[in-house]
Amino acid sequence: MLDLRQVARHFGGVRAVDGLELTVGDGEIVGLIGPNGSGKSTTVNLITGVFPLTSGAVFFRGQEISDLATHRRLRMGIARTFQNIRLFGQLTVWQNVWVAQNSQEDRAGRGFFARWLGGQAHARDEIARLLEFGGLAHKQDELAANLAFGEQRRLELARALAAKPKLLLLDEPAAGMNSEEIGQLRERILSLRQRGVTILLIEHVMELVMGVADRIVVLNFGQKIAEGSPAEVQADPLVRRAYLGGE
Repeated sequence: MLDLRQVARHFGGVRAVDGLELTVGDGEIVGLIGPNGSGKSTTVNLITGVFPLTSGAVFFRGQEISDLATHRRLRMGIARTFQNIRLFGQLTVWQNVWVAQNSQEDRAGRGFFARWLGGQAHARDEIARLLEFGGLAHKQDELAANLAFGEQRRLELARALAAKPKLLLLDEPAAGMNSEEIGQLRERILSLRQRGVTILLIEHVMELVMGVADRIVVLNFGQKIAEGSPAEVQADPLVRRAYLGGE
């Protein structure tokens, strides 16, 4: 589904991502891990078009998307969450999900005002399902800014899912969560895979990554240093030195 070929992004003399080869197959959950500053979030920004490539190419479902704008990648089926939460704080929970819907009305050029006024039942039903999935149905009329941190994380996930992604990029979704919330997030991620969503998971919480990923890619200083199953990665001496600590 996703294919990064010799992808690089340099910021002056800093090689944030340097010759990265990465594939994510249809239906996979792939973990992307590494120390702080290893290039994980930069990789997400390159996939979604936030940053242009210095070199290399990005392919999605067989089509090169290296030069496509972010909104065009979204319409193709690539959605994401953010490491630093980026909700519309002065909109309600319901409205945050509504504005993110990748709707037929918007694609037809009628715009979200027509969608709001038309109030298609299926779109509203979908919002209800997403809020239920995120455990936020009872908070739908709350302002997003007033939610607890874990609830805001769940709203970001619901908002990303409103775009009906084929590929979902989760950038540290467990950051700031307690153990109970992480366990619930694990179940949600596995449930999404059962629904046909392919996932690239960037995460520092090893318990979560090792519990859901089919395959793990490890970055260090912008380069891939290891790739394999969770057990293989855990046993890799390069990974242990660079990220997990010790020999």
